[in-house]
Amino acid sequence: MKLDGRIVRAVGGIYYTETSEGVLACKARGIFRSKSVSPAAGDIVTVIADDNAEPVIDSVAERKNYLVRPPLANLDLIMFVVSSCEPFPNAYIIDKLIAIFESKGIGTALIFTKTDKHGCAEISDIYTNAGYKCFFSDINTDAADIRAYAAGKVTALIGNSGVGKSSLMNRIFPELDTETGEISRKLGRGRHTTREVCMHPLEGGYIADTPGFSTVDIERYGRIPKEELADCFREFAPYLGKCKFSDCAHLKEIGCAVTEAVRNGMIPKLRYESYSRLYMEAAEKEKKY
Repeated sequence: MKLDGRIVRAVGGIYYTETSEGVLACKARGIFRSKSVSPAAGDIVTVIADDNAEPVIDSVAERKNYLVRPPLANLDLIMFVVSSCEPFPNAYIIDKLIAIFESKGIGTALIFTKTDKHGCAEISDIYTNAGYKCFFSDINTDAADIRAYAAGKVTALIGNSGVGKSSLMNRIFPELDTETGEISRKLGRGRHTTREVCMHPLEGGYIADTPGFSTVDIERYGRIPKEELADCFREFAPYLGKCKFSDCAHLKEIGCAVTEAVRNGMIPKLRYESYSRLYMEAAEKEKKY
């Protein structure tokens, strides 16, 4: 028989798929390999499950979005976990990933952890004012507000190694006994405590825990053409189309409405610096290809 389902975990070529008959451990048809397609957590699939035969994924529905690293499909929301300290927030990394998520049409919220150790209002206000929902979490707070916000959505928790993502998952899902890692003070980051993507059901949706990333992993999340980058910074929206030149890159051009807004304090300088750096990086990469 054929069953529709969603892959909730993928380990070593086995795809654990939630169906009306329960979670089935499936393999994928060989045709996927020939087409260079790898099923991923979040994929909507059709499973062939016959008596006395191993369940097989027969087809994968068209994805509305996809992340290569971590491999995740069909996301409604990414909750970007950022530590207020140990490691301290890196605005450029935050802005680069938010821009990538925006380019893929995925909603983004930020969760600032370890707020009992260090305040983060200076940086969190930048994102709140840009229209991003921000949450604040420490070992003394529950996660009721985060659960309520993620309810009914397909959500991924993504964050740098050592930001306390595993501890946060334990508060979102108290029944989990997730391994937590000690922070390496020498390296300024934690060791990976989540090694695979695993989606946990939550009130009509899912929250996927993902492995912590390091700086070198970020390139694998996606690339944005330089001409599309400005559309991925929400604060730029009121000024786009108002520059003197229609092909304005919003860098040093005369009559640029965006740079004028930066000078007037309408766009945070920190965010604009991230945009400028990302634009120049994208331009350099395009020269190589």
